[in-house]
Amino acid sequence: MAAFGKEAALILVDVQKAFVEIEDAGRRRNNPQAVANMARLLEAFRNRGLAVFHVRHASKEPGSLLRPERSGYEAIGEAAERADEPVLVKHVNSAFIGTDLEQRLRDGGYETVVIAGITTNHCVETTTRMAGNLGFDARLVEDACYTFDRVGHSGEVESAEAIHAMTLSNLDGEFARKETTETVLAALRHSAAA
Repeated sequence: MAAFGKEAALILVDVQKAFVEIEDAGRRRNNPQAVANMARLLEAFRNRGLAVFHVRHASKEPGSLLRPERSGYEAIGEAAERADEPVLVKHVNSAFIGTDLEQRLRDGGYETVVIAGITTNHCVETTTRMAGNLGFDARLVEDACYTFDRVGHSGEVESAEAIHAMTLSNLDGEFARKETTETVLAALRHSAAA
C-alpha cells in the first residue's frame, strides 16, 4: 500500500458555489458524494498536519457565475478554507498558470499532489495534466470530483458519467494515478502508523 507522508499536499480545485447554482438550475452531474468526499480528504489532511491548497477561479468573462463579485465565486461550505490555508486565485483552467502554486509546492518539498475538485474535464483535468508534466506524483481522486452532462460536437447529449470516465482514462497512467477517497485515507492511516 502506498503511504503519504509530509511530502504530500492536497489541492482542491474550484470548489465553488457557482457549480451548486448550475446544478440548482437543472444541469445534471455525476458523483453526488463528491463534495462530501472532498470534505473527508480535507479533514484527514488537516488532522495529520499535511499541506492543503485551495484554488479558486476568478472568471474575467462577462456574466460568468465565477466572477469575484458574484455569489458563485465563494467556496462551498463543507470544503471551504480555514484562515491559515492558502487560497490561490486563477483566471484560466490550470491552477499552475498565473499563481505561485508550483513554487509553493517546490519550496515545501511536496512531491505528491492529491487533486480533487470541480469540474473533472476542465480545471481539474488541466491542473492534473500540468502537475504530471511538471514532475509531481499526481493522484487524481476519482470520487472527489465531478462534471456535468453536456452537448457534444455531434449535437448529442453526453452524460457526465461518460465524460468523467473518459477524462480519468486519458489521465490515468500518463499524467496521474487514479485514487479513490478510501485509498487516499487508507494511505494516510498507513503513513500515520508507520
